[in-house]
Amino acid sequence: MSAPTPDAPFGYDPQGRPYSDKSKVVAGVLQLFLGGFGAGRFYVGSTGVALGQLFTCGGLGIWALIDAIMFFTSNDRTDSQGRVLRG
Repeated sequence: MSAPTPDAPFGYDPQGRPYSDKSKVVAGVLQLFLGGFGAGRFYVGSTGVALGQLFTCGGLGIWALIDAIMFFTSNDRTDSQGRVLRG
């Protein structure tokens, strides 16, 4: 991981993309337990998707569960500003 700079206070990933101040583990846990409310998506700033999950109760739980698994396993998830979520 590269040293932090003012434009990337949490450093850069191996591909040179800045890390977010958000954590993919926190997003995954929020999505796992409160996914019916879109909590994980609200946390990372994906308001549109979060509202979709809120109005469909997380796709009756299926969408929320799959989304939580994707947060935990994917290394390419980003926040609303396009920064990679920290692991």
